[in-house]
Amino acid sequence: MKEIHILLIEDNEGDVILTLEALKEGKVKNRVTVINNGWDAWLFLKKEGRYFSVETPDLILLDINLPKLNGKEVLNKIKHDDLLKKIPVVILTTSSAENDVLDAYNLHANCYITKPVSYRDFADVVHKVGGFWNSTVTLPKNQV
Repeated sequence: MKEIHILLIEDNEGDVILTLEALKEGKVKNRVTVINNGWDAWLFLKKEGRYFSVETPDLILLDINLPKLNGKEVLNKIKHDDLLKKIPVVILTTSSAENDVLDAYNLHANCYITKPVSYRDFADVVHKVGGFWNSTVTLPKNQV
């Protein structure tokens, strides 16, 4: 398994801690960058301002309910940018609203996952996501 760079865009500190712990527990080889609002995530992806020298992520875990730019707006920007649209985006959110699911897929999310309530179920989902994108899928080489 090769190491992948995951960009976790999540504003809930508790969910950040749970996600990082679940990735560590799942022994998925990764580096994780955490951004807690949509605007900074966009600046990170575009390598603007203080993010000018960051590495482009291999995978994005994106919450929908974010400050500054919500997750749908971030997703829309990513999927309409010729340099970024190839990066897989996994929506990982508490919302199970049908309109959120439909909107995410219409904006070309690669998958939509509603966060389970229990830690064990949440950890299991994160293990599966990490393992799938790290060892099963062939990701494009970052050219950004």
